[in-house]
Amino acid sequence: MAERQMQIGEVAERTGLSLRTIRHYEDVGLVIPSARSKGGFRLYTDTDVERLMVIRRMKPLDFSLEEMRDLLEITDRLSATDDHPSAAERERLRERLDAYRKVADARCETLRARLMAAEDFAATLRRRFDTRT
Repeated sequence: MAERQMQIGEVAERTGLSLRTIRHYEDVGLVIPSARSKGGFRLYTDTDVERLMVIRRMKPLDFSLEEMRDLLEITDRLSATDDHPSAAERERLRERLDAYRKVADARCETLRARLMAAEDFAATLRRRFDTRT
C-alpha cells in the first residue's frame, strides 16, 4: 500500500516549518520530496514528515547542516533494509551515533541551565513588579 502524499503546504502546517525552510532543506539535501505531481509540485509522505521533524528537533541544539546531514545518513544507513551494512560498519555507525547522542545530551544540559537562569530572571522581575504595586 502506497503512503499518502501531501503537498508542501500541508507538510508545513504539520511540522510548524515554513515553506521556505522546507525548500531550503531540500536544496541542501536533507529532505528530498518522495515524488512530484504531474504539475511539478513537491509531494511528501509521512516518512518525509518524520524526517523533517527530526531535523526540527535538532535545530535548538545548534547542529549544523553538515552535522544534520551526517546524522541522518547514519540513521538511514542503520535502518536500511535493502543494503545491510556489515557488522563492522554497523559498529562504526553506532559509535558515531553515540557520539552525536553525547553531544545532544550535553547541549540539552546547557539549554536547561540557560532556561533555569531565564526563569530565575523572570521570577525576579515578577517579584519586583509585585512589590511596587
